[in-house]
Amino acid sequence: MDRPRAVVPPSERGATRIADRVVVKIASQAAREALGPLPADASPPHAGAVVHHGTARLRLHLELDYPTDIGARCSAVRRHVAERVGALVDMEVPEVVVHVERLHPVHGAAQGRTR
Repeated sequence: MDRPRAVVPPSERGATRIADRVVVKIASQAAREALGPLPADASPPHAGAVVHHGTARLRLHLELDYPTDIGARCSAVRRHVAERVGALVDMEVPEVVVHVERLHPVHGAAQGRTR
């Protein structure tokens, strides 16, 4: 009385939906990885995401030490976050917007420039 199991083609099995909040947590963690150690009084990076039809558009808010090459740091964060989110949740990440909310002067760096 064993009935053979019906094999359902992959295209008819349904879909997995990744919640926006999961993508946000992964993006925030990836930004922390890319930035490395932050100044003691800096807030950790946080993210926002809009997920739609297998794509994730991200916004990152972060604080940086200063002086630093802001453009290069933002580019590295953008690249790392897009790669990690894409790999971990199997989504396209066509947009990662980085907002630098605050710069933290490194103690001693500005003092050498005063006259």
